[in-house]
Amino acid sequence: MRIVLALGGNALLARGQALTAENQRENIQKAAASIAAIANDHEVVIVHGNGPQVGLLMEQNSAYQEYSPETTPYPMDVLGSQTCGMVGYMLQQELRNIDANLSVATLVTQTEVSKDDPAFANPTKFVGPVYTEESAKEIMAVSDKEFKADGQYFRRVVPSPMPKAIIEQQQIETLLTSGNVVIACGGGGVPVCREQGRMEGVECVIDKDLTAELLAETINADLFVILTDGSIYRNYGKEDQAEMKVATPEGLSHFNFPAGSMGPKVDAVCQFVNSGRGNAAIGSLFDLDRILTNEAGTLVKAGEGIEYY
Repeated sequence: MRIVLALGGNALLARGQALTAENQRENIQKAAASIAAIANDHEVVIVHGNGPQVGLLMEQNSAYQEYSPETTPYPMDVLGSQTCGMVGYMLQQELRNIDANLSVATLVTQTEVSKDDPAFANPTKFVGPVYTEESAKEIMAVSDKEFKADGQYFRRVVPSPMPKAIIEQQQIETLLTSGNVVIACGGGGVPVCREQGRMEGVECVIDKDLTAELLAETINADLFVILTDGSIYRNYGKEDQAEMKVATPEGLSHFNFPAGSMGPKVDAVCQFVNSGRGNAAIGSLFDLDRILTNEAGTLVKAGEGIEYY
């Protein structure tokens, strides 16, 4: 089975956890163990998030400019490509540490977007570390940065336009069909657009779940899985919350999910199922093997209604 796995940036670095290489390495070791357990039996492409990672690089750039004003901060497309190498390197290494027989390849991937996308007028994508509401308001008062609530914390938000095309799609398929576990489209891919026949970077972050869905469609995946904190819930966080075992795009259309977190994930899995190529699922990284057998997570398939655990 050909599977596209979308691995959340917060699954690689837990919410509120210090943004250290050691913490990230420890979490990636756990992620690699879950993925390696299925990699020998399936064709696997991993699309990882980069919200915390690219946000940290943005903060480090700003701090360095205070020391060296003539050193302008690197644009977000360049920072995004840096996270592709950083996270891809760790994933690639830890997968082979678990199973030396695995062939693993990381590909820095460009994703095309449109500069006319309305997302540039309404930033929603969370990046960087968490702040208290007071700290976030202090930063907004003296800069053009925008922050929004993310649970009990506040985080910076940036534009997140829709992905239009994956530039290195053919290279991904070549690596996949030659027996590699492929790590691609990191952070949703490096955002680029076409300007007078040339590719140029764009100041934004693409939602990795939407890019992963586009990739799943274009390489004809059998299953598209988003690995995050857990399943889809009805009324998450409320007294009557209920975990969904099986859902359909029709059933999910009756709920409103937060735009900055579960919303894009639900949109992505529904879009893949509606494409007619296969099923999709949302669940915990550490339940991956059980997600494939519908013993954990939420399976999304064609039809009507919702089944709860």
